[in-house]
Amino acid sequence: MAHLTHNKSHHKHMESLTGQSQAELIKVNGSRTLGKIISICLVIFFIILLMPWRQTIPGRGTVTALTPEDRPQTVQNQIGGRIEHWAVREGQEVKKGDTILVISETSQSYFDPELPMRLEEQLEAKRNSESAAVQKMEATTAQIEAMKRGLQYQLSAAENKVRQSENYVRSDSADLVAVQNYYETSKARLARYESGYKNGLFSLTDIETRRLKLQEDNAKVIGQQNKLNTSKQALLNALIDLDNIRAKYQESLAKAQSDMSSAISSRASVKGDIAKLRNDISNISIRRGLYVVRAPQDGYVVKTLKAGIGENIKEGESIATLQPLHPQVAAELYVNAMDVPLILDTSDVRLQFEGWPSVQFSGWPSVAVGTFAGKVWAIDRVSSNGGKYRLLIKPTTPVPENDEAWPVQLRQGSGVYGRIILRSVPLWYEIWRQLNGFPPSLEKEPSTKESNSKK
Repeated sequence: MAHLTHNKSHHKHMESLTGQSQAELIKVNGSRTLGKIISICLVIFFIILLMPWRQTIPGRGTVTALTPEDRPQTVQNQIGGRIEHWAVREGQEVKKGDTILVISETSQSYFDPELPMRLEEQLEAKRNSESAAVQKMEATTAQIEAMKRGLQYQLSAAENKVRQSENYVRSDSADLVAVQNYYETSKARLARYESGYKNGLFSLTDIETRRLKLQEDNAKVIGQQNKLNTSKQALLNALIDLDNIRAKYQESLAKAQSDMSSAISSRASVKGDIAKLRNDISNISIRRGLYVVRAPQDGYVVKTLKAGIGENIKEGESIATLQPLHPQVAAELYVNAMDVPLILDTSDVRLQFEGWPSVQFSGWPSVAVGTFAGKVWAIDRVSSNGGKYRLLIKPTTPVPENDEAWPVQLRQGSGVYGRIILRSVPLWYEIWRQLNGFPPSLEKEPSTKESNSKK
């Protein structure tokens, strides 16, 4: 019994020693395993730091249209009026030219339903006035022509009379010279006879005969002078008549020209009135066509901005909002000013639309799920409110492989989140850049040609 008890105690002692050794052995192996795990984690961490990271520029915005004509627009009435009938409801599809609203006239100037006919009557009266003015112009022209022909006849007769009077004056002047020569000869003969009478060569009868002859010659000189004076007076009268004819013609011509000017002025005034009436008639026709407000293009009536029947609306007032039927969808993103110089017009973008489930990895866009490809189409030259710059993103065409086209269900105004893709850098560089607040880097400076081109 004692031996058996001794063996049992020895066996228990050996078991306790074995358990203690095993515990110490396990403790040593656990430390080595932890060290290995930490080493592996460090290696993996350094490997991850060296992995490529795709730099991106984030931006938020909304869905819009690429061109202005595809964006929501307000439909306006061009004239003021009273609402008579709504031909559409909100959310309805309309075609270009479909009736949206019918209005009636509210201006007293256009109340008369027969206003176009009244204007046509006024226009016809003005046309008759124009015809009368044209006839007066033609009559005045004929009168001026007749005056010119009559003047030629009168001038010819007067000029002939003047030339005839000039001939008479020249003839009488020559006769006066001849008579005066005879008179001077008679005086010389009388002097010789008187000298001869004193010497006894001539008788008293001869002296008296010569004296009578001298008196006759003197009378002829006086008569010829009177005749010459009469011829000169006739010439003067002929010149005066010629001047009177010319003055009378100028007076008549001035009056006829004044009548012509009045006719021309009257015709010009009537033509102006005719043009104004035509303009009024055309405006009335166009205005009556504007009582119906029509859709400017195919689309959907998003919202009516006026309500009720009988409400007055002003000229140029918006009555409804129209969304074009098939807009070319785009996205507008807003990015920080610090990142704008790094973006090109050909940069790729990955977009995440609200309402479409997606998983997007900032540094690895290729493994993102539910995102869509886009291209930068335009970059604003000036900043928007808040100091951010707007980017306009269009869908990438053709659609890249293993990618999907933008959803057709996209509605303008819905939210969108995007990332502009830049070059790849190591992950450690990206962490260092983010910690220091530096912008993404570039492989080279964007050229002017590249930044201004559009793909």
